[in-house]
Amino acid sequence: MGAIVGLSGCLEALEEHYQGSFQGLVPIEIHSEAERHYDITLEAYKPGTKQRTYDESYTITANQSASPPHLDAVEQTLRVVKYGRDGEELAFREVTITPNTTFVNVRITDDDLILDVQRSEEADGPGPTAEPEPHETVTNGSESAGPAMNESEPSDGESGTGDAPATEREPPSDGDSTD
Repeated sequence: MGAIVGLSGCLEALEEHYQGSFQGLVPIEIHSEAERHYDITLEAYKPGTKQRTYDESYTITANQSASPPHLDAVEQTLRVVKYGRDGEELAFREVTITPNTTFVNVRITDDDLILDVQRSEEADGPGPTAEPEPHETVTNGSESAGPAMNESEPSDGESGTGDAPATEREPPSDGDSTD
């Protein structure tokens, strides 16, 4: 019995030391629906700090797809930036990645940058209101503020101020795409 207790404490210490290694990974896909190429950066940060946990850059040509390395499924902020031909920032989107995040799809159009974030149905923390939305789409620089905010404002493609709430959608029940 004492060996089981000792092993349990050892696993907890390892989990704390390797934060995220037992949490899983979040796959990311980038798809261009644009007529021309765009430069994209993906950066993730620990909450409340400027400590970068992820940093990738890509040039995505028209109708191309890319699969960057997976994110750790831990609490962090993912920021995706779309740049124009002269290196000017055209749009950015930010979303919180949690242990319940299962997939991030980045869609690039000539007019917008869209993040489709899928989350598992499991509770994010204690309490009945901590359950995340199973699927959300971020098109305006902000992340979801909860199930009561279902408005969407299209981006003008030039700024990502984050002033408007995100759009949330239920995942399709038959496995088909919602697009």
